[in-house]
Amino acid sequence: MSSIRLWHNYIGVFIAPSVIFFALTGALQIFSLHESHGSYTPAVLIEKLSSMHKDQVFKQKHHEEHEPEAESKNDQQPPAEDQEEGPTLGTLLLKWFFLFVALALATSTALGLWMGLTHIQRKRTGWWLLLAGIVLPIALFIV
Repeated sequence: MSSIRLWHNYIGVFIAPSVIFFALTGALQIFSLHESHGSYTPAVLIEKLSSMHKDQVFKQKHHEEHEPEAESKNDQQPPAEDQEEGPTLGTLLLKWFFLFVALALATSTALGLWMGLTHIQRKRTGWWLLLAGIVLPIALFIV
């Protein structure tokens, strides 16, 4: 059993940076903070992190420029039945719940990382695995 616990610790320390990254970037996407809508335009970094989360590329989305001619055609109001309404109460509550889950996952992972690094006999191995868990995804991204 101690061998399984040790491997669990090593694997957890290695993947913790990625778990925290995906939890936090996923939290940004719950309320579509990575997409332009209405007068809202997301920060470039949020768009790039979202692109990394979803497509494994670190780039800003291309925003199409609206032509004045196309805008005048689109200014006409669609029929009332075609207009989109906001999310239902259930959807909104579910989004807030998933935001809580994402933040709790990041917090729990950070606490687990601290426990994994402080309650291990081979501390140097733990720190090397943490460093590898941070550097390896960045190196693979650059290649």
